[in-house]
Amino acid sequence: MSVDRRTVLKTSAAIAAAGPFAGLLAAPAEARTPPRTAALVPVPDARDGKVRLWLPEGFEYRSFHDTETPVTLTDGTALPGRHDGMGAFKGPGGTVILVRNHEVNGARPAFGPGDPYDTMAGGGTTTIQVTRYGEVIRSFTSLNGTMMNCSGGQMPWGAWVTCEETINGPDVGPDFTGVSNVPLTEPHGYVFAVPASAFPGEGQSNREPIKQAGRFAHEAVSFDPRAGQLYLTEDNFGFASGFYRYTPPAHPMEVGELRDGGTLHMLKVKGVTNAHLEGNQVPDTEYDVEWVEIAQPDVHYPYTPGVVAPTSNNTALVHVSSQGWAQGAAYFSRLEGQVFSKGNVFFTSTQGGGATEATSTAGDANGYGNGTGQVWCYDPRAERLRVVFQSPDAGTLDLPDNITTSNRGTLVICEDNVNDNFIRGLSPEGDLWDIALNRLTSSTGVNRSNDEFAGTTFSHTGQTLFVNIQASAGMTFAIWGPWGQIGV
Repeated sequence: MSVDRRTVLKTSAAIAAAGPFAGLLAAPAEARTPPRTAALVPVPDARDGKVRLWLPEGFEYRSFHDTETPVTLTDGTALPGRHDGMGAFKGPGGTVILVRNHEVNGARPAFGPGDPYDTMAGGGTTTIQVTRYGEVIRSFTSLNGTMMNCSGGQMPWGAWVTCEETINGPDVGPDFTGVSNVPLTEPHGYVFAVPASAFPGEGQSNREPIKQAGRFAHEAVSFDPRAGQLYLTEDNFGFASGFYRYTPPAHPMEVGELRDGGTLHMLKVKGVTNAHLEGNQVPDTEYDVEWVEIAQPDVHYPYTPGVVAPTSNNTALVHVSSQGWAQGAAYFSRLEGQVFSKGNVFFTSTQGGGATEATSTAGDANGYGNGTGQVWCYDPRAERLRVVFQSPDAGTLDLPDNITTSNRGTLVICEDNVNDNFIRGLSPEGDLWDIALNRLTSSTGVNRSNDEFAGTTFSHTGQTLFVNIQASAGMTFAIWGPWGQIGV
């Protein structure tokens, strides 16, 4: 999520969910993960001894690629910062390969070497080879010329799929920042695949968007290896968001890549037209769902080069979702992180819960949704959607964003709010506890504890959690310790 949008959230972050909290009723107490860890304590950074995170006793960490000061990658690229979603892959010699997003918006020259998708777009991905303790071996640009690369998803054939959280382009008017799109050379709002390799020549995206997966404010993707389908979340800040499924023309596990030319669908609750799932939900409620086809996933609007396009950004933002709503598709609030785990898709609704919105197309400047967060689970085999967790207030869980899972199936959730940000653990049964707290202070003494966590991802061994801090300046952490002792 962009820092610009965070500044327009309600002062209270969101209205608390109505009614008693029932999240701990999901399973017998003896079957659940312990609901809380021991208190978090300040831990010095192995890089320089400064305290940046609070963690449980016994945990350590090292930060790297701290863009409070300029960072140059191995290939000579000036690191753009704004670190966001990230995937971790097995590297040679016991190392880890990280493919990391950079959520840079606005028309500006592309960073890095090579042939960018759009010469006037400053986002993309960088690839870093590290030890399990966060020691950098090499780093390079792996995709450039994209915009607002927010989250994405790790693919089992060895690729990261990165998502553009925007529909900017020369064919649409300015977005929420008010910056002109006229200098852009290509439309945006797509997903791109980036091979995971420790070597620059092998770890390059082909810079070709998967256009049939839709042009909308993409946030994250996950992959069902059995069906060969991708699930996609939409973070449409001022409007209702949708949950989507993309079926490529060939199974990616069989052809070793994600191909364009497939079919896009949007989730609908069976028997309910435009179900308001952004509103207050009772945990463990289940919905039978079906999928409606999006006939026109991609669109380019007429424009005159060098002139502000007549099509507004708001019109383009709902082009895809409106097709689904016309067929009864469900309304969600700001769908962000997601992960495929043990046959299910888990995803977050950042402002889900609370009072139901009156309309899907209000263009709410405070963000569509009045709660402090929901976590959902979709079972592709049963085609059933379940409410795993709904936050009763900001003190419990405040605006969940990126998520991942540990080897034992624990969800690890990043918060993105305007106060203290935590990493939380959540069992599939609905128990929540603390894993880490941001206690960053800038080199000039500015409190950065309101900078969001993003991009949680475990190493292939499960021993190290890699995570980013994004907003004022990007930074990446490697965190290790006795995960089993804290239920992770």
